[in-house]
Parts: sequence; structure tokens; C-alpha cells
Amino acid sequence: MRRFSNATLFAYGAADIPVMLALMPMSIYLNRFYTGDIGLAISAVANVMLFSRVFDAITDPLVGYLSDNTKSRWGRRKPWILASVPVLMLGIYKVFMPPEGVGIWYLFGWLTVMWAGWTMLMIPYYAWAAELSDNYDERTRITGWRAAMGAFGQLLAQAIPLIALLVFSFGGTANVMSLLGVAAVVLIPTCVALTLWKVPEYPEIKAPQVPLLTGLKMMWQNGPFRILAMGYVLGYIGLSITMPLYIFFVEFILERSAADVPYMLVIATSAGILGVPLWVKISATIGKHKAWLCGFLFVSAMQPIYLLLGPGDFWYMAPMVFIIGMGTGSFQALPNSMKADVIDLDTARSGQNRAAFFFSAWSFITKSAASIGGWFALQSLALFGFNALNGAENTPEALLGLKLTFSVLPVLFFLAAAAVIWKFPITKERQARIRTAIDKRQERRAAAAAAE
Repeated sequence: MRRFSNATLFAYGAADIPVMLALMPMSIYLNRFYTGDIGLAISAVANVMLFSRVFDAITDPLVGYLSDNTKSRWGRRKPWILASVPVLMLGIYKVFMPPEGVGIWYLFGWLTVMWAGWTMLMIPYYAWAAELSDNYDERTRITGWRAAMGAFGQLLAQAIPLIALLVFSFGGTANVMSLLGVAAVVLIPTCVALTLWKVPEYPEIKAPQVPLLTGLKMMWQNGPFRILAMGYVLGYIGLSITMPLYIFFVEFILERSAADVPYMLVIATSAGILGVPLWVKISATIGKHKAWLCGFLFVSAMQPIYLLLGPGDFWYMAPMVFIIGMGTGSFQALPNSMKADVIDLDTARSGQNRAAFFFSAWSFITKSAASIGGWFALQSLALFGFNALNGAENTPEALLGLKLTFSVLPVLFFLAAAAVIWKFPITKERQARIRTAIDKRQERRAAAAAAE
């Protein structure tokens, strides 16, 4: 069994720092920025955020297939990760720092470019993790480190605007978008370079020989993958409903400035970082899917407490944010480790390592779930007649709609996800049997090759 040093796992997780740093303002500030500061309609922005992912249905499996079949002196994954850097940097720059007078098509076009770069980076990057180790618990260490580093990137996304506000009195949605856009563009090449330099890619992993469409069909026939994917989609939709509404909730329900939002987000992200090792430890005791199920139930019990908050209750929100943030640590650490176990099952059945097939599908469903969750959030506000323009007055009905959407709607998805994950069949013991079957097959192949 390969057991990596903490320094190597730190280097592997480094690439996730700028990605998660950029993802946080995408989830929190972007909708408010384009509706409140730029003045685009809520419903139109919701539709763009959803339909900009249409091309992912093509690019995600294509990049996964090409990554699995790439042959180079640097390996299969590293060339794609390197090539993603300029595409992702350009997309983030254009989305985060648009010129004056942009319209809905500008947002749609540059979001599409940004997500293309995201695909080129994240699919090979996640597939690489599944190939670093074949051990059940070591995989949780790998994904736990990556989750913690990603959570640190999210923490940076909150700390940077908070420091700018406290030290330089520099705040507001547009300024936060610019600050974090610059930070992401600077950190992406730096952190990716560290990952590519310090983390090995093992050449003995053979590329799959299955055609693309056949491989996708085989992947869908993997029952545990379907369960995992469905549970993840439902849970991520719930999270993606909450995230873009944080800033609306603080401004319009608690009646605080948008500049104060980073206080709550720093607390939430710090709690998520602290929660990752806790959930990793719990999963080692009761199993990954049971630990994740507990995370869903815990957050579902806590989320509706936000209904009790109103004007002037900003700091009463802090302990609730911390507790819920600890619960969401399970969402960060466990599903990615469970993916690697699902890939093992596919390898045992097909005789081939097709990790990027699965991670391309995972990338697609993650981005789709985020878009669907954001679409639900914004369209719900539009349905209640909510006005997002800076300085706008809203009716009591519109404010109640915001409260219900933020506090109750996500819980429905969390509970549905828990019901699905309950049936996940790959335990630690079954994964060990699967790995034994794979190892024996590899030994037979090696013996046959030596005899030729």
C-alpha cells in the first residue's frame, strides 16, 4: 500500500485552493453582482447560470475520455491540468471583472469559457487522486487533504475581502468580485505548478480500451455509482440553493450591509475546515456512507433555525453558521472518497482503469447541480416578486419568500439525499474484496506477460 507523506498530500491539495477560492464568489457574490450592481434581471441570470452548463454534457465526458487515453512522457493527467491554466485564468478574469455596460450574452459567453477551463483542470485532477492509492482509508486521507485545502481556499475567499474592509474600508459586491478575481488569477498558476511538480503520476496505470459511448453505458450500469451520483446531486442542489442567498439574507432579512457578509462566511468556512477531520474519523468508525448520511441529517435539523432570525440579529446568526458549517464538512470529505471505491468496482468488472470517465460524469453532475440549485434559488425569489436592485424596497411577501427559500427549501433536498445514500452498498469490507480481485487479476496479467 502506498502511504503518502503529509507534504505530498499538501502539494496535491494545493491545486484546489484557487479553484475553491474562485468557486466561493461564484456561489455567493456573482448572482448579487450581476443583478444588483450591473442590473440584469434575476430570472435572466438564473437561466444563464443554468444553460451555460449545456456544453458540459459534451466537454465533460470528452475530456474524461481524452484524459484516460492521453500518452505523454508526463503521464495522462498532468498535460490536461497544465493546458487548463490559461483558459481558466481568462474565463475568471472576464467573469469577475467585466467592463461597463455588459449584457446577458457577455455573461453567458465567458461563463462557458470559464467552465471549459474548469473541466480541463478538475476532471484529470480528481481522476488522478483515485489512482494515487488503492486503499480504502488512504483514499480518505487523500480526499480529506484536498477537501481541507479547498476549504482553505474558501477561507481565503472570505478573509481577503474581510481584511480589505477592516484595514482599508474597501468593500461592496463589485469590489469583492475584483479582489477575488485577481487573487484567483495569481494563485492558479502558482498552486497548479506546485501540484504538478511535487506529486507523482504512476505510469503503470493502463489506459482503457473501451469506446467512449460504450464506456458511458457501462458506467451508468454501475449501481453504486448511480446511488452515489443521485445522492450527491440532491445534496449539492440543497447547498447550492443556500449559497447564493447568503448575501440576500444578510442584506434584506438581517438588514446589514453586503460588506458584512464575509464575517459569516469566514465562520462557515472555518467550521467546514474543522469538520473535515471529524467526519473522516467518524467514517473510519461507521463507514463513509453512514457518516455522510449523519451529515445530511444533522444539517437538515439545523437549517430551519434561520427562520427565527430577523432585523438586527446578525450576530445571532454566527453560532448557527458555525454549527451548520461543521456539518457540511461531511459533504466535502466523504463523497470523493466514495467515488474512488465505485471506480474500483468498475475496474473489477471491466478489467480497465477508467477513472476519468467517472470523474467527467461527476464534474458534469456537480456543475449541473450547482446550476440547478442556483436556478431554484433565484427563480424562487422571482416567483415571490423579489427586487434585487441596490436600494430596492421589497414587500413582506417577497421577504418571507426569501426566508423560506433560504431556510426550508434546501432541507427537502438534504433529506431526499439521505434517503438515497442509505442504500449505498460498498462498505470497507466489500471494497477490500474488490481490491483483492483487482490485484489478483493484475498478478495474472503480469505473469502472463512475463511468460511471453
